[in-house]
Amino acid sequence: MQLGKMLIFAGICLIAAGVFFYFGGRLSFLGRLPGDIHFTKGNTDVYFPIVTCAVISVVATILLNLFFRR
Repeated sequence: MQLGKMLIFAGICLIAAGVFFYFGGRLSFLGRLPGDIHFTKGNTDVYFPIVTCAVISVVATILLNLFFRR
């Protein structure tokens, strides 16, 4: 991969991460999907975002396949 393409890709990734963190609080459904496990007992909270991780993985796989298809 050429240096220019790599820098452009890194910049796009940084912009996407910045947008996600900026608007992330407004995506209240992300992390509270049906299938995510949350236990509370006393002062201890345990949270397993299984479905959220699966959704993010599927979306990332689709996007990466679209951009890096040969």
